[in-house]
Amino acid sequence: MASTNDLKNGLVLNLDGDLWSVVEFQHVKPGKGGAFVRTTLKNVLSGKVVDKTFNAGTKVDTATVDKRTMQYLYLDGEDFVFMDLDTFDQITVPAGTVGENANYLLPEAEATVATHEGVPLYIELPTSVFLEVTYTEPGLQGDRSTGGTKPATVETGATVNVPLFISTGEKIKVDTRDGRYLGRS
Repeated sequence: MASTNDLKNGLVLNLDGDLWSVVEFQHVKPGKGGAFVRTTLKNVLSGKVVDKTFNAGTKVDTATVDKRTMQYLYLDGEDFVFMDLDTFDQITVPAGTVGENANYLLPEAEATVATHEGVPLYIELPTSVFLEVTYTEPGLQGDRSTGGTKPATVETGATVNVPLFISTGEKIKVDTRDGRYLGRS
């Protein structure tokens, strides 16, 4: 248990059986009435964002979320198998939990896996990864009708828009948050 005075960004709360991460908070002391805390909370599992107000000093139930650096090993059917780099324990993370991150996940890549009571909640990848282009059309010099970019398929199967000068076999740097091309390696 914690008080609303202990709230900080990233803290995970257990409200009505759901886990909510504090995205933003603000202590408000109006001229009339009691103080309160205005928060923006994000559901850890669904990603839903809500605004919630607490009276100052109210007790809130905090959840223990264990974040560990793990190495992605292989795909087992629909599930992803990760290994803890400290204990060498392996855990299975469902494809729904990995979500869009699967587009940028290569075997032996490191990721942060967050768990609550042994249940994987989400994974965090580094902000950028290097991936090899497995296929892209040759770019024609002077063809600027598409804004100077073309689609390229990378080794994970994801499609990334790249500049016309990128060719098959090159390694490119990709932003894992939105799939943008960031440069060549």
